[in-house]
Amino acid sequence: MYIPRANEEQRVPVLHSLMRAEPLAALVTLSSSGLVASHIPMVLEEGGSPLGVLRGHVSRANSQWRDLEASVEALAIFSGPQHYISPTWYPGKVEHGREVPTWNYVVVHAYGSLKVMDDKSWMRAHLERLTNENEAETAMPWKVSDAPEEFIETMMKGIVGLELPIGRLEGKWKVSQNRTVRDREGVLEGLSKESTPGSLMMKRLVEDAM
Repeated sequence: MYIPRANEEQRVPVLHSLMRAEPLAALVTLSSSGLVASHIPMVLEEGGSPLGVLRGHVSRANSQWRDLEASVEALAIFSGPQHYISPTWYPGKVEHGREVPTWNYVVVHAYGSLKVMDDKSWMRAHLERLTNENEAETAMPWKVSDAPEEFIETMMKGIVGLELPIGRLEGKWKVSQNRTVRDREGVLEGLSKESTPGSLMMKRLVEDAM
């Protein structure tokens, strides 16, 4: 990923925080016919690798786990907040007109050697962890054990586990760091006026980078 120095985020806790907040990853691997991507929720766990380990699963019918070039790194992409930035928000739009639109966003790329985990006990532990994390904020959290055991056993037969010990992490926080303070203040005003959940989230990120 191309990352200008101003946009580079190297702090592992910050990268991990986004991965946990936005767990739906685009998992990209190389197959015999080219690149393949699946969009799957992944659980980040500490230990097993200095940068953590990602665990997920795909349908057994998904050929990605079978047709996998294991010698080539897999890539898991975690996308965070993003927002269009209008050139009308910059003072220069009125003063000289030499402004263009752009897009602000944050993203994390996690690379590593992907392992297929076709193991019942591994899968059960993974599903419980995945469910518990995503049900934590609900009023009455659902647990895997809430469903009939024979039903869970049947469902598990239809999926295959994937494990990715993270070998390297890249983070890109493109949140107007390359602009002047005056321009960034214009971006903050524009995002504030839109007053949508997405614009206000991006506003906080721009503020944090100032």
